Amino acid sequence: MKNPSFLAIAILIIFSSFTVDKACEYATSNMNYVKSETEKAIAKEDINQAKYHAYKAINAIEKSKEQIKECGCVYAEHNIKDGKTDLISATKATSLNGARILLNRALEHMTDAIESIEDHELHDSQYGTDLLAMNTTISDLEKVSMSKPTEMEMEQKIDASLEKYRQSLEKIVNSVDCASARAFAENIYLHCEQQLLLPNLTEGKKYYNYKTKEITAKALEKLEACK
Repeated sequence: MKNPSFLAIAILIIFSSFTVDKACEYATSNMNYVKSETEKAIAKEDINQAKYHAYKAINAIEKSKEQIKECGCVYAEHNIKDGKTDLISATKATSLNGARILLNRALEHMTDAIESIEDHELHDSQYGTDLLAMNTTISDLEKVSMSKPTEMEMEQKIDASLEKYRQSLEKIVNSVDCASARAFAENIYLHCEQQLLLPNLTEGKKYYNYKTKEITAKALEKLEACK
């Protein structure tokens, strides 16, 4: 007999992933504004104008503190914090080129923050956390210019990390009622399909999403009874 307590918790986690989080929506909207102001700052040929837009971006981050916290996306919080630090440093730069270097770093952090919030329905649970952590690991690996991992090394690392996801998914299949487990698995499967359609997807992320989709497809086969 399935554990009622575990079942209730699992169902709560699964269905919370389908709930639109207003705090996350607000945070995403504001971070898109921050990103836009940062892009404007980068485009300026006058350092004072660049700093003006950087200050606007910083103020928007400050006004979003509560919503970012309520959203609960630790990955986004980390990137936003780093991005804000770069923006503040840019306002103290003495040359336009120096400011642009910092602004470009801030832009990268804000872009990553927005992507993290948009993926929040997946990493709101433990198994989702493993997935996003793996996605972050792939990005970090691909940004390393020295001793860049080979394709085989990259795939081996992804396979090893996705083993945690496979085990978590198997636990859900065996412990949660069929309909709820299938709903969760279908959500992951659809997310992977959408990611694989994105242009300019790196080879590492293509492999990561392909393998995640493959693992999830096998789980869905076991849940055919409640289709």
